[in-house]
Amino acid sequence: MFDAATLDSKCDHTYHFAMTHQLAIEDAGIDEPGRHDNALARNAGQALELDWVNAIQVNRSAVERRCATLGGRRSVKKDAQAGWLLKAITCIDLTTLNGDDTAARVRRLCAKARRPIRSDLLEALGVADRSITTGAICVYHRFVREAVTALDGTFIPVAAVSTGFPAGLSPHETKLREIEASVADGASEIDIVVTREYVLTGDWQALYGEMRDFRAACGAAHVKAILATGDLRTLRNVARASLVCMMAGADFIKTSTGKEAANATLPVSLVMLRMIRQFYERTGNRVGFKPAGGISTAKDVLAYQVLVKEELGRRWLEPDLLRFGASSLLADIERQLEHHVTGRYSAFNRHAMA
Repeated sequence: MFDAATLDSKCDHTYHFAMTHQLAIEDAGIDEPGRHDNALARNAGQALELDWVNAIQVNRSAVERRCATLGGRRSVKKDAQAGWLLKAITCIDLTTLNGDDTAARVRRLCAKARRPIRSDLLEALGVADRSITTGAICVYHRFVREAVTALDGTFIPVAAVSTGFPAGLSPHETKLREIEASVADGASEIDIVVTREYVLTGDWQALYGEMRDFRAACGAAHVKAILATGDLRTLRNVARASLVCMMAGADFIKTSTGKEAANATLPVSLVMLRMIRQFYERTGNRVGFKPAGGISTAKDVLAYQVLVKEELGRRWLEPDLLRFGASSLLADIERQLEHHVTGRYSAFNRHAMA
């Protein structure tokens, strides 16, 4: 089921490319990002199984070898690369999480989310009739209502970082109220931060209970559990924390806040993807994956897409199961698509986000 099949632009729901300069793209998963004919059932979670958690082991050298060979074994070029990059756009959580954020900046970011690629490039690629948007907008609670208003009339969800982001050290009741406030303002996705101490001390019951409370406070909003993997010290901690959060009902597991010294990496992502696969095989529940922090180039995002495809299969390349937390990634993708169309690279500042 989870084979490492060669990337094929002619498989179900993926991009089909003509031999001419025009690209013909199938409808599935692109006209309305995040919406699918077969609605994905949410992860309801399950009881905490400590025997399963404690049995998890990770071979670091094997993980690193697997990731080191990724680029040499898989290569996506030319028209196929353009198609994969267009797909990546629909999975981006376009993000601004800065201390100097303003309502005007958030509105500009929302405008970019609505039309992430210049019209002339879409026309040249033959996809001007497609509704290509980013997967979501991700902001602090203060700007949720502003973003919801700016995105009115679209299917683009607003995600709010919560629970004392990025440190996650606020009082538990304060965290729950923060989640509830963002949901009340219209956020349909909540990116929560787990308490790292529970992972570092192996207090899996506390982590499970915290995550269950967060899941309940989110109500109908989907919850992404940020593990802050750069702070967890070992890959085994990453694997076990991933599993506990999924048991507790996380709809997504996410690598990082983007504020740690080390953010998303391929080895950490591989470990998390393997846990998603194991959880799916054992429970039948699909959980999404969101690498965040440090993914800033088209080359980066292609490597993550290939890894996800090989580990979990084609279904996990859709925006209801894959997101990229990024602020500058979209600009580089647009540059690469412009190069594909014109043969020339433009200056990075021509594609500024906000």
